[in-house]
Amino acid sequence: MESKKDLNRIKVMLAEKKKTNKWLASALGVNAATVSKWCTNSSQPSLETLMKIAELLEVNYTELIRVEPKL
Repeated sequence: MESKKDLNRIKVMLAEKKKTNKWLASALGVNAATVSKWCTNSSQPSLETLMKIAELLEVNYTELIRVEPKL
């Protein structure tokens, strides 16, 4: 059983758009290690950064967020 929830879909969207972590890091002016942490859900970007990522990937920000229904 996985204890950590995946909160964002940045890794998935980068793959769908055929973009790399390095590309995103360069476009945002952040360290590649930071993007790697976002992609593995070790840490989360700020809402402002998430909006910038959505703009760069040309997607709605809601496509970058995983929402699990409450059971």
